[in-house]
Amino acid sequence: VQLQASGGGLVQAGSSLRLSCTASGGTFSTYFMGWFRQAPGKERLFVSGITWNGASTYYADSVKGRFTISRDNAKNTVYLQMNSLKPEDAAIYYCAAKRSRADTLYDYWGQGTQVTVSS
Repeated sequence: VQLQASGGGLVQAGSSLRLSCTASGGTFSTYFMGWFRQAPGKERLFVSGITWNGASTYYADSVKGRFTISRDNAKNTVYLQMNSLKPEDAAIYYCAAKRSRADTLYDYWGQGTQVTVSS
């Protein structure tokens, strides 16, 4: 499975961005999908996740109420709608896929897309 993330950019605090991650080469509709982010000098952290059918979603406390994850299995794409962006949201955002929500490790990772938030 190849994952291609896009949609990052430079925005002002309070603005919105929508990230996309498109999968190819596998059965996207069966995977649990996640978004992670990594700021300079910091570890990669979980941001949000969604089950294969979109029935359940998960968020880090730091983004609850501001970010929304969704997926379109017909388009092999998962989205991360980011609203009310803060400077601390700035990071490289990565999408990832794993075969089961219960799995600890993700099997596939995208290349990342940069999000910069100016204050």
